[in-house]
Amino acid sequence: MTGRPNRSLSRRTLARLIAIAFLLAPGPAALAQAGDPPGGNRIVALGGAVTEILYALGLEARVAAVDTTSTFPERALKEKPNVGYVRSLSAEGIIALNPTQVIAISTAGPPDAVRLIEETGVPFTQLPDEPSAEGVIHKIETIGRLTGTEAKAEALAAEVRRGFADLAAARERIDKPVKALFVLAMQNGRPLVGGRGTSADAILRLAGAENAATVIEGFKPMTDEAIIAAAPDVIVMMSNGGHAAGHAEEVFAAPAFAGTPAARDRALVTLDGQLMLGFGPRAPQAAAELMRAFYPTLATGEKAQ
Repeated sequence: MTGRPNRSLSRRTLARLIAIAFLLAPGPAALAQAGDPPGGNRIVALGGAVTEILYALGLEARVAAVDTTSTFPERALKEKPNVGYVRSLSAEGIIALNPTQVIAISTAGPPDAVRLIEETGVPFTQLPDEPSAEGVIHKIETIGRLTGTEAKAEALAAEVRRGFADLAAARERIDKPVKALFVLAMQNGRPLVGGRGTSADAILRLAGAENAATVIEGFKPMTDEAIIAAAPDVIVMMSNGGHAAGHAEEVFAAPAFAGTPAARDRALVTLDGQLMLGFGPRAPQAAAELMRAFYPTLATGEKAQ
């Protein structure tokens, strides 16, 4: 008489446990997510350096979308959805892509768009956009951790460190640095130049040059008088910024440059903007190309005068 109720209770309890287990079991989508690599398979890359690093780590297949500054490798913008300019993003457009992670440089915005994306629960990591050797290494190592590719990231970081070390050794052979002026654009006939604390200032110094615009901070217009007083030996511009290398005559006809040593020698150096200012894994290459343009004799092993 005492055994029947216990057996009946045991059956009811077992049925409840089975029902609970069924309700708590992960569905197919959850199981797929559980098997995904760190960072998932739908990463939105915001910032040219972020995209470069992801591709350099062999993660192209896991990139779901990029921004307009992701110009290298060239196939990124051709093959991946473009979410717009990194500083003026649409949260709705990014959320619609169902990303598993967003990796961005610190200047990504506007803040309201970033907040809306974060509120969906999607991991959103912003990396300091520090224009330095240390900043490049930090971005590489952080992205390696976020994506579970630490070993590949360390190998890439080691290669980049060697590039920066080679630059440092080459700078030791420069006796007299050239004075270089980076011109981002012309605004109403006045040059917008890269002063202290800019990526332009950092890449010029890595290339062994002295920045002729240290009297200002940031990217700001510089007066004709200030440029003439600074007496730059060479003008540096982006090759994709509206003034190609073939337009030297046009550049040096501007009153701001006409009386400078750079104009006298027709010294104009141009380089791809993302390569030069992006401070991704190609930063040592960018500085080396500028250095070769500034100091041709360094390639022969001679000291640069």
